[in-house]
Amino acid sequence: MTATAANETTTGVVVDVRFSPTGRPLAVRYDGRLWVITEEPVHWFERDSWWETRRAAPVGVGNIVDIEYWRVQVKLSARAELRTFLLRRNPATDQWLLESIS
Repeated sequence: MTATAANETTTGVVVDVRFSPTGRPLAVRYDGRLWVITEEPVHWFERDSWWETRRAAPVGVGNIVDIEYWRVQVKLSARAELRTFLLRRNPATDQWLLESIS
């Protein structure tokens, strides 16, 4: 974990994310605790610099260039402090990483 400006901590830790049937994240399991998403999440994609990483796509694997992000606001309980998690899923993997906490 690394502390950065504006009370943000970068982690890069693998987390479990629970999704609704429509694909909206509902909760994040991090550090052995379940953080419930309390506000409307923000979702976007960015392109990977595939020409710099020189990755080759295994046969049958689809999109390997779109990095998926969710910015979610979470709490441990109703009276707990609100935190913002930035979640990232790299192309060609199902693992979610907790990019940062603020």
